[in-house]
Amino acid sequence: MSDKSSIEWTNATWNPVTGCTKISPGCDHCYAERFSERFRGVKGHPFETGFDLTLRPDRTEQPLTWKKSRMIFVNSMSDLFHKDVPRKFIDKVFDTMELAHWHTFQVLTKRSSLMKKYINARYVDEPVPSHIWLGVSVEDGKRKSRVKHLRETNTLVRFLSVEPLVGPVGKLDLSGIHWVIVGGESGPGYRPMRIDWARDVRDECKNAGVAFFFKQWGGFRPKSNGRELDGEYWDEFPDTSDQRIAL
Repeated sequence: MSDKSSIEWTNATWNPVTGCTKISPGCDHCYAERFSERFRGVKGHPFETGFDLTLRPDRTEQPLTWKKSRMIFVNSMSDLFHKDVPRKFIDKVFDTMELAHWHTFQVLTKRSSLMKKYINARYVDEPVPSHIWLGVSVEDGKRKSRVKHLRETNTLVRFLSVEPLVGPVGKLDLSGIHWVIVGGESGPGYRPMRIDWARDVRDECKNAGVAFFFKQWGGFRPKSNGRELDGEYWDEFPDTSDQRIAL
């Protein structure tokens, strides 16, 4: 867990699980894998086993020790809803998030159907508390089924991470969505993001009244080409006091 993050749309990261496996093109040049594999075989290092899926039970209650309110990206180095993460372990993570109500938690997954199934079984009579935001990654127009799954999930705050944007998304149904992040890919072999792909998502957000955050153009390094889109910085966040959150 880190109480500071270089990710523009969060303050801190919390990784009760690390490691993952690839499921779609957005995973091809995974930054978390690239970072973790540098330390494979280094005895005693947290990533001694590289990017192998690893449960870290000693970290499940970490946010409870942070008394100052933070916006926390959950599992920046994994996917909480990976099929090999036991339900009971996910329960512990959600137990902590519910107790640590002074924080805002951002849970992001590509495994949208598994998240939907878990959430709708755990939260039957009332939705996920509003300080726990649930999101899905959508890297191109072929992954929009994840948005449908998210919309069908019993939660109050929903967001999309359209990153790395590696192809046009096309028409987006943003009903029930409160925030959209867009970013280009970075690192060796990065796939450039076209400006019209980013503009299309921004315009969809403007038309739907959805908060829009432009994270980066990407490049060999994350900040290689800046963060401006059409000469502006787009740093919007959802207003959780807005009545639309209750949709």
